[in-house]
Amino acid sequence: MEREYLKLTVFLSALCAASGEGCSLELRPSRVVVGFGDPVSVRCVASRPVRVLGWEAAIGSAHTQSDLTVRWGVDSLRDWIEEPICYGVFFTAPRQCEEKLNLVLYKIPDSVSISAVNHTGPMTDGQQYQLQCEVQNIAPVQYLTLRWYRGQTEVYNHTFSDLTPDTPVQVSSTLLVTPTSADDGAQYSCVAELELGPEGPQPPPEVKSEPLNITVHYSPVFYSPDDETLEVTEGEGVPLNCSAQGNPLPAYSWSSPLNQEEKTSQTQITSTSLTPGAHSYTCTASNQLGQQSKKFTVKILSKGV
Repeated sequence: MEREYLKLTVFLSALCAASGEGCSLELRPSRVVVGFGDPVSVRCVASRPVRVLGWEAAIGSAHTQSDLTVRWGVDSLRDWIEEPICYGVFFTAPRQCEEKLNLVLYKIPDSVSISAVNHTGPMTDGQQYQLQCEVQNIAPVQYLTLRWYRGQTEVYNHTFSDLTPDTPVQVSSTLLVTPTSADDGAQYSCVAELELGPEGPQPPPEVKSEPLNITVHYSPVFYSPDDETLEVTEGEGVPLNCSAQGNPLPAYSWSSPLNQEEKTSQTQITSTSLTPGAHSYTCTASNQLGQQSKKFTVKILSKGV
């Protein structure tokens, strides 16, 4: 069988082959996209009488001397180097010609994963980090688009059209991020999508990574950062709200009108029993990354004013 296949290959390579216009051969369909292990079937049709009409292929070779149609097909395509060629030997010129099938055998990846390169644990506001997405055993890689997402928003995509292997390969893509406080709790993910053209499956097959949850450490930021001035009648209390966000959670300290400083976990204190006039309080929120201060001016009005 192998000797006959080699003879046929030598015979066809010796043909003064023509293709396209004048070849009188048509492949139906002319382009086939098939998943690894799936069946495939293609017809080769001659538009004029032939001596021999056949398929040259490593698997599923076929020929006929009586019909104008010959079929090539396999029940489970697993040959990554298969390049079927339909050939015809005619009674009239051009006496020999061939048409090569545009065959795309594809495989979705075994896995898609995302990780931070050389880093574990929380990230720090303002520093740069590298995220990497790895795709295992995908083919053909030149049809791959790797899409990066922050939440539901696409932030980058990477194509591999410059690569040529038809067999499954492992590829990766990197994304540089400089997180801020807004990224605390964000999720990054990547999606491997095979865009195989109109003959391929619709929508294009895709495999998504598990999300990478980002924790960002940042210095305290007040919800209401501006200094505040409040007026209150003598003897009444006034709440001073000093809430800040930060990661790790901020600790708070207050400086009172008596120049006493008190460290507390409270974001709010109440000023009472002050004499008429203006009094100032300063709140400081701090964590390991820094601190912020905010001033409150409390104006005490005499009763009856």
